[in-house]
Amino acid sequence: MKISSSTKKHQKGSVLIIVLWISLGLVTIALLFGHSMMLEFRAAENRAAGWQAEQAVEAGLRYAIYLIKNLEEPGSIPVLETFQSGPVALGEAYFWYIGRANSYLSTVEPFFGIQDEAAKLNLNTATVEMLEVLPYMTPQFAAAIVDWRDEDEDPTENGAETETYLQLTPAYEAKNAPFDSIDELHMVYGGQPEFLYGEDINRNGVLDLNENDGDVTYPPDNQDGRLDPGILEYVTVYTTKPDTEAEGSQAIDLNNDEDDQLEELLEETFGSERADEISTPGGNTTYDSVLEYYNASGMTSEEFAQIEGRLTVSNDDIEGGLINVNTASEAVLACVPGIGVENAGSVVAQRQSNEPGTSTITWISDILDEEAVDEASPYLTGTTSHYLIDVAAVGRGGKGYRRTQFVVETSGQEPTIVARKNLPRLGWALGEQTRLQLAELKQNPIRRF
Repeated sequence: MKISSSTKKHQKGSVLIIVLWISLGLVTIALLFGHSMMLEFRAAENRAAGWQAEQAVEAGLRYAIYLIKNLEEPGSIPVLETFQSGPVALGEAYFWYIGRANSYLSTVEPFFGIQDEAAKLNLNTATVEMLEVLPYMTPQFAAAIVDWRDEDEDPTENGAETETYLQLTPAYEAKNAPFDSIDELHMVYGGQPEFLYGEDINRNGVLDLNENDGDVTYPPDNQDGRLDPGILEYVTVYTTKPDTEAEGSQAIDLNNDEDDQLEELLEETFGSERADEISTPGGNTTYDSVLEYYNASGMTSEEFAQIEGRLTVSNDDIEGGLINVNTASEAVLACVPGIGVENAGSVVAQRQSNEPGTSTITWISDILDEEAVDEASPYLTGTTSHYLIDVAAVGRGGKGYRRTQFVVETSGQEPTIVARKNLPRLGWALGEQTRLQLAELKQNPIRRF
């Protein structure tokens, strides 16, 4: 049977269509495979950048511990001019130490440095009256904090005990034990996020763009060009001051010096003639603070600074909750009895003239009258034993952002990490300028910061 020419043309057309469909399918498969490979490549690149950033965070921690171990003045804060605070290059990665400036300025650029936990108010030792002075604090929340940590079920005035918590959904009991972390404030009755975080939702201490746009983006803010940090900015659970000398031996207790160690120390440091001129505790004299003894001793501030770290007024191995007057913010100093809101600004202004890394507290006597010094000094110290190391890092191409906070304690023979918290979930904390610089580095990988 002879096939017509029209049938042959129809068969050829069908074959062509089939070939085109097969070709289209193959091209589609190739494109899907290529796209999948590209996604996998980018994912691998991001994983590699994340790994680099994680290693940079660990390197930042080790570098900070090295700096702390080699401080010229033990217990002080590393002076910014003496170390790199960011960006610090580590191969293709960079890390930064997110610190705090002396005041909350209208800026979107972070302050870089190592922070002092003793610059904050200790949740486990602060009184209701001290807590009430903090920004964002209410009398009810201050009382609830004290009730959360005390051992009984008797509510403080305006406070909350287990009976209150059992009415919540879900219900739970008051802890009735010391705070282990400031994050426990989320569980304390009245601990609303707007109180705890304020406008500083990523907890980097500066006014980011989304924190100064009203209600356009989270968090809600008053768009006044100034950061209003929440309660978490001002509190800690880690401030302790060991009553030991730098060598590890027990410090001299001014209220219980049966072996006359103080007189020996004065002779050893200043010579017998000058030591005889310096007043020493006697009779029924009791000192509430080392600074109170300084005011009665007749020593100059320069002399007292030489022995200050070897004195105590406590027979406990550890003193808890002391506030470092050399690093605390005005808001925290305002909580200290004897300083208060009326003197906190003057104290901060005066210390600007002190030498960087100062560890003495004698200068506070130049600001406050004798009565105020006596009231404030039991709450104050000039040094710290706990450092907050807040490390942010990126890997190759500015990718793989990581951020981890460490609290390092230096009371023992070697610095010890007592807390570690990963914070990348809080979002970018390095400011807009750093973001732009990293974008520029992507275009020009050879260039460095």
